[in-house]
Amino acid sequence: MSILNIKNIHLSIEDKSILKGVSLNVNPGEVHAIMGPNGSGKSTLSYILSGKEGYELSSGNIYFDNKDLLELSANERSNQGLFLAFQYPVELPGVSSMNFLREAVNVRRKFLGKKELNHLEFVKEARRLASSMFIKDEMLKRSVNVGFSGGEKKRFEILQMMLLEPKLAILDETDSGLDVDALKIVSNGVNNYKGKDNAVIVITHYQRLLDYIVPDYVHILADGVIKKSGGPELAKIIEKNGYAGIVDAA
Repeated sequence: MSILNIKNIHLSIEDKSILKGVSLNVNPGEVHAIMGPNGSGKSTLSYILSGKEGYELSSGNIYFDNKDLLELSANERSNQGLFLAFQYPVELPGVSSMNFLREAVNVRRKFLGKKELNHLEFVKEARRLASSMFIKDEMLKRSVNVGFSGGEKKRFEILQMMLLEPKLAILDETDSGLDVDALKIVSNGVNNYKGKDNAVIVITHYQRLLDYIVPDYVHILADGVIKKSGGPELAKIIEKNGYAGIVDAA
C-alpha cells in the first residue's frame, strides 16, 4: 500500500494554470526527488500536500496513507504523519524552541494513542537528537528560529522531523543556503530518519543534495507536469546538461 498517491491533479491561481495533470505514487521505504526549473510548480505541490490555504485543486485526487488528503485540515495531516520542511522557515518570537517541540511531539503522541512525554523524558530525547544535529542547548532555549542562521533553521527543522517521526517527510529546497558542512549534517539527519515504514520527497534544484540523500526515483517537473522520471542518474544528467534538452524532448 502506497503512502502517497497523487492522481492527475490540476491547480490554477488567479486564472493561471500552475499544475496541469501531476501524478505520483510514493511507497514506504522510498525516496523521491522532484527537480525542475523555477516556476515549474515544485513548491506549489508541497503547499497542496501540506494544506496551505489558497491552494485548492480544480481536479484530481490525493490519498495519504489510504485517506483522502484533501478532506483533512493541515493540523490533521500533521497528526496523520505528514511533515513539511519549509524552504524559508518562519520565526516565532516569544515561543520557546523546547516548549514548541514538546507540544508538537505530545500532540502527535496523543493522536496516536501513545503516552505523552513528561518534561524530563522529552528533554532527554530532544537533547540526544539535537546533539546528532550539532544543535547546542543554548539554541534550544531561544525562541523558534529567532536569531538562527540559515543553516541553524534547516537543522532545527530536521530535528523536528526526527522527533515527530512522520510517515512522509517533504523537504522543500532544504539545501537552499547551506554550506557543505551544514548540508552533510542535514543529510545525515534525513538518512537516519529513513526507514522501511516511511518515505521522503526531496524538492531541489541541484544534484549536490542528492549526493548525500540518494533518491530511488527522480522526477523532472516543468510547466506543471512531470516531463520525465528515472533513477539517480537522471539528476546527474540535469546537472551536466540542464533542463532544456529533457523538457524539449518530452
